[in-house]
Amino acid sequence: MNQRYHSLDVFRGATVALMIMVNNPGTWSAVFSPLKHADWHGCTPTDLVFPFFLFAVGNAKAFVMERLRVGGQRIFWKKVITRTVLIFFIGLFLNWFPFVEWQGDSLQLKEWVSSTNPEKGIRILGVLQRIALAYFFASILAYYFKPRSLIYISTLILLVYWAFVAFLGTGDPYSLEGWFGTALDKQVLGIPHMYKGEGVPFDPEGLMSTLPSIIQVVFGYLTGLFIRNQGQTDWLWKNVPLSKEPHFKLVAGLFVTGFILLVLGWLWSLGFPINKKIWTSSYVLYTTGLGIMTIGVMIWYVEVQSVKNRVTDFFEVFGKNPLFIYVLSGLFPRLMRLIRIPDGVDADGEHIYLNGLSWFYKYVCAPIPGPAEIGSLFYALCLVSLMWLVGYLLDRKKIYIKV
Repeated sequence: MNQRYHSLDVFRGATVALMIMVNNPGTWSAVFSPLKHADWHGCTPTDLVFPFFLFAVGNAKAFVMERLRVGGQRIFWKKVITRTVLIFFIGLFLNWFPFVEWQGDSLQLKEWVSSTNPEKGIRILGVLQRIALAYFFASILAYYFKPRSLIYISTLILLVYWAFVAFLGTGDPYSLEGWFGTALDKQVLGIPHMYKGEGVPFDPEGLMSTLPSIIQVVFGYLTGLFIRNQGQTDWLWKNVPLSKEPHFKLVAGLFVTGFILLVLGWLWSLGFPINKKIWTSSYVLYTTGLGIMTIGVMIWYVEVQSVKNRVTDFFEVFGKNPLFIYVLSGLFPRLMRLIRIPDGVDADGEHIYLNGLSWFYKYVCAPIPGPAEIGSLFYALCLVSLMWLVGYLLDRKKIYIKV
């Protein structure tokens, strides 16, 4: 029997809400600094969102793994493979959706590889694909190895990844140009199917940088085990109010562990810089430490202090249908781009068109007084609110879409 920790739903929901907000500014040219990713080395608040989500994936796994073990290997492999394939192909579907795009005055099919530009195509990897792969391999490790062994394996993987980056790279191995993983991505994925937001073919969710992200899920799983085991005390079997003493021990343990990992990550960064885009080992320790301490704060706030208010309720809505709401937040803007609203003509007499969301930003959000970043943030918050409304309606009807 497991104590239900609403704080974990709040943590997961807050992560999803932040992912939607940072991914959808009104304009990328006007974004407040904390809502931007670090240019290369370093860690902004936005750089915490994705690792926190992976951490939450592992955290949730700790509460279902025993049921999978009881069901046996057949049930385990069926569940894990099915979920991995579904999440991966939902991510690929999201990259390709809505399968058509405006080219001039006509809609054209989005080709797997462009017939006019051989370096342009549909990106294979992405956020959901990384979640799928990290979930798959972390699930195998969690199923077949005991917690102590997982700590040793995780340490070894992070060290081996450091060695790969340091010795297989060229020039500055920690730079965009010198990082060794790009060559593998070009060979396996192909340039047309890689991310090019850095100006060159480079995938921040590439194959090799997925390796340390697996450990992010494993650390989440180990933290979930710690939380779950602290909850299995005698008073849970009796219908009595929660005692604060076990939670005090739990919160203290989380803070101490999180602080140790935070310091270790910072120390390691002196030789292996904290970097989200190549998901360095120091970045794993640093963000895991912050994630553990954040969960500790939420358990103290929600469980120990018994605080349940509009803020916790708001984020809990996201936490009950996290994957569905995140996918919807990607589908909706892509679909709205197909709408074309006339918006005058340019200097050459050519018609200017806005899509549904760009019209909303230009005429509703951008005119808000103050710096342009305020209107851009307001747009993002409007989209977050819309996604919350969908989640709220699903929650009211007790509809929980799980993969």
